Amino acid sequence: MANKKQTACCEDCINYEYDDEYECYTCSCDLDSDEMENFIRGNVGSCPYYRPGDEYTIVRRQN
Repeated sequence: MANKKQTACCEDCINYEYDDEYECYTCSCDLDSDEMENFIRGNVGSCPYYRPGDEYTIVRRQN
């Protein structure tokens, strides 16, 4: 069985949450400087913290 490289899309990730203080969506994981740079630039194709979640999973977690 071949390993498929999982591609990340922040909007689909369960760790992508709205931050009331900054009034925008951010990653709730503790990112190091390189990971933060990739997040800001949008280069998150191989994010180690990516956890897929549909809209309903994410909403249930926020409530």
